[in-house]
Amino acid sequence: MPRKASVRFDFSTRDELLKDPVNAAIYLEECLVDGNMKLFQEALKDVAKAQGGMTALANETNLAREALYRSLSKNGKPQMETIAKVLSAMGLRISIVPDSAHA
Repeated sequence: MPRKASVRFDFSTRDELLKDPVNAAIYLEECLVDGNMKLFQEALKDVAKAQGGMTALANETNLAREALYRSLSKNGKPQMETIAKVLSAMGLRISIVPDSAHA
């Protein structure tokens, strides 16, 4: 079967795509699938930006904007409660599923 040609991702449309909770969930899941928390934190920041920015997220979560920037930075160490609040503000939630690699 012939391979399809690769198409370059248009980053200018990323924010528009990430406004949708379904697209945001897929993006975050893919960033988390290998357990790379730094990548996941950066992805959370991407979704926050797309959905109105850190100020709007801070207002929605009742967390300080500066604390959100620190928590979601590459070197941040967010608490589970912070991640849950951030996800909830984005219309998302944490879910635990079996790892098919260990089935």
